Amino acid sequence: MKQYLDALEHILENGEDVSDRTGVGTRSVFGYQMRFNLRDSFPAVTTKRLAWKSVVGELLWFLEGSRDERRLAEITFEKDRSELEGKNTIWTANANAQGKALGYLEGQLGPVYGHQWRNFNGHMHNSAPMLSGIDQITTIINQLKNDPDSRRIILSAWNPNQLAAMTLPPCHALAQFKVTNGKLSCQLYQRSADMFLGVPFNIASYSLLTHMLAQIAGLEVGDFVWSGGDCHIYQNHMDQVQQQLQRTPVKGPTLHMPTFSTLDELLSTTTSVYKLLDYDPMASIKAPMAV
Repeated sequence: MKQYLDALEHILENGEDVSDRTGVGTRSVFGYQMRFNLRDSFPAVTTKRLAWKSVVGELLWFLEGSRDERRLAEITFEKDRSELEGKNTIWTANANAQGKALGYLEGQLGPVYGHQWRNFNGHMHNSAPMLSGIDQITTIINQLKNDPDSRRIILSAWNPNQLAAMTLPPCHALAQFKVTNGKLSCQLYQRSADMFLGVPFNIASYSLLTHMLAQIAGLEVGDFVWSGGDCHIYQNHMDQVQQQLQRTPVKGPTLHMPTFSTLDELLSTTTSVYKLLDYDPMASIKAPMAV
């Protein structure tokens, strides 16, 4: 993950201080790219601890197509809803703030990532969540199996028709998958990138998604390419970034995940069965999330 530390240094040295939606202020550059070879190791940051269980839980939640923040808590903590009091997720603040502002019931987030992945542009009727839009995940799996040379294997969370109804417009907006000689690679375009808190999480999430789709399609993994638009460090993360840059990264872990061959089998798995073997990160570095 030296590429990630290089990105932080690049922004500190070349970025411009600008205002932003949250009012916190950022140092920002426009346009940056990193590439990770998924065959060598799994790209989990080692200069601080990655919230791995949250990465897996959110990805399973996306793949399920849910819009319910409490469902995310159920998946992440592997507990019944009745046992979740006081258990917050990375989406709790958005559900409490923007969700209420949009008039949603408690915990509802609108047509965010999971909805667009499994029901793109579809209606939000809870009784039939998958019937009115495009199931992009099923489409991608079919393409990987039946038309692997295609240059049109695209996953889009950016839907202008429904942006106003989302509690948070998608930051990781579009991913393209490419099969080359039996190896599946993924390039993510992230329009807005919180480099300290968000990006290590996003790198791990889409790398795991690439492994999942490759297994279902009977492919090996290739590279994960991260491309950022507005790449920024929040002004109240500067001390934490400097602390992280004092640390030297070590070799990344190996991913261990269960065996599955269909999307339904994948969705029956639980968060705890996905493991990072030989993961020895340095201590966590806490920082506030701008909402």
